[in-house]
Amino acid sequence: QSQIAAAVKQIATKINSDYEGEKVLLVAVLNGAFIFVADLIRYLTIDCQIEFIKTQSYEGMHSTGKVKMLLGLNKDLQDQHVILLEDIVDTGNTLVALLEIFDKQKPKSLKVATLLLKSEALKHQNLPLDYVGIDIPNKFVVGYGLDYDGCGRQYADIYQVVL
Repeated sequence: QSQIAAAVKQIATKINSDYEGEKVLLVAVLNGAFIFVADLIRYLTIDCQIEFIKTQSYEGMHSTGKVKMLLGLNKDLQDQHVILLEDIVDTGNTLVALLEIFDKQKPKSLKVATLLLKSEALKHQNLPLDYVGIDIPNKFVVGYGLDYDGCGRQYADIYQVVL
């Protein structure tokens, strides 16, 4: 818990510094990012709004390689500072798809914040990962909003799933 809290605070501090005096639109990816986002926003001192989107790219413990948009964005991103908030980046497939969609709307700036990064699993080396909390091994994890088939999100700590 303490390592997670420190990572969230560090991300918020950097965002506050980078966007001092600016208005920012935070776009959180559901379901996994909801706890990270709730904690992060409490540390933000900048003027910000928050929107939510929902995607799906996993079945069980495996990425399908395809990104489905289950709940889209209802806000225009043009000329706005946008920060996409992810719980975890592993292959990067979801992020690539989302950045492509968002970039078409011509935001003033587009950055990415993620609590967790599996750099060993990353298939897209040029992703703009502007704010990264913790780099973890390429293991399947649950807790702090992350799940296995909908279970485990409620844990305060993050655990590796071993089957």
